[in-house]
Amino acid sequence: MKLDPAIASRLKRDGNGLFSAVVQERATGQVLMVAWMDDDALARTLETREATYYSRSRGEQWVKGLTSGHTQHVHSVRLDCDGDTVLLEVDQIGGACHTGDHTCFDADLLLAPES
Repeated sequence: MKLDPAIASRLKRDGNGLFSAVVQERATGQVLMVAWMDDDALARTLETREATYYSRSRGEQWVKGLTSGHTQHVHSVRLDCDGDTVLLEVDQIGGACHTGDHTCFDADLLLAPES
């Protein structure tokens, strides 16, 4: 799978060719996780609607839920104004976090909402 050159030309990547992906649940608007993508991961996501990311620790792409069963069906992908982040709107099945939590932001509340 090859990323459309018109999309590729708008992306700003880090020194490793990566850009960030913010993942938001379609039903609730809740931010589930933040991950990394490369051009190939984005191309695969756009073609298959299966969320595909780049693992910096493993040095390879991974399809969310391929081994865990906690999948993300992608409904939309948006590019931010700077071209350095994409926003994926997904239907999440199971936990989005590698810990099994629904969101990676469940664990540590640093500042409580004002009442």
